[in-house]
Amino acid sequence: MVSVPPTSDYMSVAQFFHDKSVFVTGGTGFMGKVLVEKLLWSCPGIKNIYLLMRPKRGLDVASRLAELINSPLFERLRKERPLETKKIIPIAGDVAEPELGINKLDQNRLIDNVAVVFHAAATVRFDEPLKSAVVINMLSTRKLLALCHRMHNIEAFIHISTAYCNCDREEVDEIVYSPQYDPENVIQWMEWMDDRLIDAISPLLLGQRPNSYTFSKALAESILVREKGTLPVSIVRPSIVLSTWREPMPGWVDSLAGPAGLVAAGGKGLFRTIHCNGDKVADLIPVDMVVNLTICAAWRTARERSQSITVYNCASGLQNPITWKKFLGLCSDYVHKYPLIDALWYPVNKCYSPWALNILSTFILHTVPAHTLDFFRKLTGKKPMMVCIQTKLKKGSKSLEYFTTHQWRFKDANMHQLFKTLCTEDQQTFNFDVQAIDWLAVVETYVLGIRKFIFKQDPSSIPEARKWQCKLFWMHQVAQFIAVILPVWLIMTLLFPFNFQNDLIAKNTKL
Repeated sequence: MVSVPPTSDYMSVAQFFHDKSVFVTGGTGFMGKVLVEKLLWSCPGIKNIYLLMRPKRGLDVASRLAELINSPLFERLRKERPLETKKIIPIAGDVAEPELGINKLDQNRLIDNVAVVFHAAATVRFDEPLKSAVVINMLSTRKLLALCHRMHNIEAFIHISTAYCNCDREEVDEIVYSPQYDPENVIQWMEWMDDRLIDAISPLLLGQRPNSYTFSKALAESILVREKGTLPVSIVRPSIVLSTWREPMPGWVDSLAGPAGLVAAGGKGLFRTIHCNGDKVADLIPVDMVVNLTICAAWRTARERSQSITVYNCASGLQNPITWKKFLGLCSDYVHKYPLIDALWYPVNKCYSPWALNILSTFILHTVPAHTLDFFRKLTGKKPMMVCIQTKLKKGSKSLEYFTTHQWRFKDANMHQLFKTLCTEDQQTFNFDVQAIDWLAVVETYVLGIRKFIFKQDPSSIPEARKWQCKLFWMHQVAQFIAVILPVWLIMTLLFPFNFQNDLIAKNTKL
């Protein structure tokens, strides 16, 4: 970490946010929650955080806010600074609705009070229909820009994108690239085409991009360039986001998106092989580092206003790379060290680069056991479920294959330059120095976090889980032995039915 003394005119990040109100979209999502918590914790002088929320699961926005504040993520605030949570003001709305679904009274409140906007709302589903991705990822950006143009005191607009929005390029610079299609045309096509026609042309529109998510996020950036006007705008592009490394607690994660779903299924013994080039760099980044960069990007955007958009590629691949083989190997090691108490089978991790070999491995390790277990479940009067689970896991792993078999160079000069402009205290408070990442510690907290926050298993259950894992290990060894001996016996019986049996009888007679 570079030691930087503050200059006489230096304004710290916390000072910048003092007595300012911010507006956050996507604040109830994985990254948005960490952003809100960090703002309240490290910028205690912040005035208010207006949080765009929509009713969900039968809960109104007030109930959802109470649920958010009572979640484990906000534990340190509840214990040490409970009054800070009162600064969160829910704004009822929906990014898919006209004018973001915000009523006129709340619109005027935002227009009069907001100084910084964080746009984190997005659909991150890789299998999202193209029309939905366009509405949520592109149109929401346009609607929010329109609202920001009416804000009297806006100083920074920070858009959360993805490093993979330009995944059709092997080297990605910190610039907004011109899109292949005009975003306005794409929006119009989605409006007049029926779903069947959209599904038919989607592969053509996506081109070399693997899904609607990366495609729509790239076009959303283009919309920012065209429609930002004089707004001070910056873009943060994280790569593959993991759980928190350090703040507000190690390993916090509340979603099975990305690698977390496969690590969780692997810990259960349900997912055992993946199509992956182990030598490729897995460009991973802890979510708390992304959030720290995002907050500092707002500070710099307001302090150094520019007519152009500054882009920050928040990635680790150039400065502190880890390969997929190393990452998955560490995940496997820590899954065995901290096993799940209710694992169904002994965890095994296979990583195959050849496509055909992975297909064969999937058939042997996933398909055959799933059908076998479902057969016995039917015999015992239980509902078959393993084939359905494996189908879902296969779909999830398929969506990740593109990223586990390719590699990119994400230029990150802007990110490192921003870090250098911070004083030492701000570097410590809002650390996003990827060179300081300790991958062993990050992956360990990742696995422990999945165990604790996804499966709700207390660390005190680890000794008991290890005993169960030992039993699963010997069951696994016996199963492997049978899997080798039984086919050999069948082959010998089929090829030499009489001689083989007679030899056995003769040997037994002599004995």
